[in-house]
Amino acid sequence: MADRREDAHTAEDDDGCLRRVMAVPLGILYLLAAGFCYSAWTIRPSGTWDEDAYGAITLFCFLAIVVSVIALVVTAAPPAVAGAAEGPGRRARAR
Repeated sequence: MADRREDAHTAEDDDGCLRRVMAVPLGILYLLAAGFCYSAWTIRPSGTWDEDAYGAITLFCFLAIVVSVIALVVTAAPPAVAGAAEGPGRRARAR
């Protein structure tokens, strides 16, 4: 009976540690996405003929979306990865 409590406590500690570890890359990714958004916001075309500025705005918007999708995947992936890493034996003992 004590083993079950220890296994449950260990699983809770692993989840908390995983959240702290994943917070660093997620923070970096979201800061990068915010930087791309800010860059797209601050670029001002010189006129209607300034295709380079419009292209840069489009590129920064696209990069912000890509980085945000990557961060979303990283956010959603750890529970699935942690569940698969446990294996069937560890899940059966935890019950």
